[in-house]
Amino acid sequence: MKKKLINTLILLFIGALSSAESILRYDERIHPEIGKEFMVVTQNFHATRVGYEILKKGGNAVDASTAIGFALAVTLPRAGNLGGGGFMLIYDKNKGEISSIDYRSAAPAIAKSSDVVGKNGKTIRYGHKVTAVPGSVAGLLKAHSERGTLSLKEVMEPAIRLAEEGIEVTYDLNQALKFGESSLLLNSESKNKYFIDGEALPVKSIFKQPHLAKTLRLISTGGAKEFYEGTIADWIVESSKKNGGFIRKSDLASYQAKERTPLMINYRGSIVVSMPPAASGGLVMLQTLNILERFPVSRFGHNSSRSIHYMAESMKLAWADRDKYHGDPDYVEVPVKNLLSKEYAKKRAKMIDSRKANDYKDLSHGIFINMDESPDTTHYSVVDSYGNAVSNTYTLGSSFGSGVTVEKGGFLLNNQMRNFSRRPEAKANKLEPGKRMISTQTPTLVFNKEGDLTMVLGSPGGGRIPNVISQVISNVIDHKLGYSEALIAPRINQRYAKELELETGFSRDTTNILKRLGHTIKDSNLAMGSVQAIFIEDGNLYGVPDTRRPGASALSESN
Repeated sequence: MKKKLINTLILLFIGALSSAESILRYDERIHPEIGKEFMVVTQNFHATRVGYEILKKGGNAVDASTAIGFALAVTLPRAGNLGGGGFMLIYDKNKGEISSIDYRSAAPAIAKSSDVVGKNGKTIRYGHKVTAVPGSVAGLLKAHSERGTLSLKEVMEPAIRLAEEGIEVTYDLNQALKFGESSLLLNSESKNKYFIDGEALPVKSIFKQPHLAKTLRLISTGGAKEFYEGTIADWIVESSKKNGGFIRKSDLASYQAKERTPLMINYRGSIVVSMPPAASGGLVMLQTLNILERFPVSRFGHNSSRSIHYMAESMKLAWADRDKYHGDPDYVEVPVKNLLSKEYAKKRAKMIDSRKANDYKDLSHGIFINMDESPDTTHYSVVDSYGNAVSNTYTLGSSFGSGVTVEKGGFLLNNQMRNFSRRPEAKANKLEPGKRMISTQTPTLVFNKEGDLTMVLGSPGGGRIPNVISQVISNVIDHKLGYSEALIAPRINQRYAKELELETGFSRDTTNILKRLGHTIKDSNLAMGSVQAIFIEDGNLYGVPDTRRPGASALSESN
């Protein structure tokens, strides 16, 4: 009798799962963080906690994103920063408006293209010569001053506290320092800050940053003016002049974070929104989806050889246009309207052969630029209790940027001068005074046909970023994957080179078919990206931190 009752209960439970609508899908192998009021997803658990506490305190998405941006400068030094730049999308639900802030770093006025080339004829990788004018502080504070609700002191206090009291060195931070020692050990300030007797800070040691805490406190009281015209500006210029760099007080004083008009397309009924140039990643991602829309990939199956073929070929075409057309819109005319038109997508899609892979040279407008774009960027996504959202990506360039820590300031500077093109045919992205170099950063928002926000996402990953975001969106819209499944699924990458790069997880049968189609398969030496995403459905928030990078986390009000 007892056994019969248990069996009945089990059957009733299974029946309930299959018939009732649930916020959980029990057919999935992995599950997101689920919340109702607000959600924060970042690449670092300290920063996630900071954003969560700001939202819990009553701050909005911009307040939280500002706090997170400054916290990551303390807790994720290889990518979080004060001395870099980035791009931010902001959704104001009450107004029904989407705005974007371009705070990409800019070339100093006296810098020339020849200045960033070493004696070996290659672009210099580290040091002051490849440091552009930082934009991060301007961007974060512009967003906060115009749209935040809490005081600047309130949103910056958590980062100051983390710098003063210290954080425990994780295995990830220790490994990152070992990886970055080739640049960090070249700079005495960085060496003294991140190493003890030439060895990376040991795991579980307490890492305090008094100089960085002082810098953050100066910003919290003096705002952007303190960084770009005051004491901190003096520190940056002093360090630059002393070491052969090109940043001067006039460069810092004239720098401005700029509001730009976001780009958007309709992809199979959903509205996908991303950053315009100089953030060329958004344009690449949107073009890829526009071309892919011409093919019924849902019929072919997720990560089938046919789906991969059409995705890879669409990527090729979008990247080819990047080489020719993308640049700082204040310096060159980027034909955005034409590039994102459905007619142009149709024309480009006709170049894709279902039976074989195209040679990139046949698509490239005669321009082939393989820029060095480091995978060490970071992204975070925020949705607040009012329904507002922020999608923010920012970077130092390479891991730990230029490797240069500003004396007295305790913060790293970028090496983003490397992202200008030196090839004479690539005129759109050539170095010019005050110009912003193009970037693959791709903060993204997605809305359904009713205008409701459904996705907030972005990723690190250098040149892989637009392709990563394209795949996550396609995984959800085309292949109906669960949200966590959509992020964790194996990824491809196809850019300039002949090789089609694959993460682990693809079958030998699939790769053999792709080879027969003419694709040259290359196994990736790195996991592709680390998408930090929030999905919204039926009033529920689903936070998914990408496990490709350690330390990523999501927090909602339920924690």
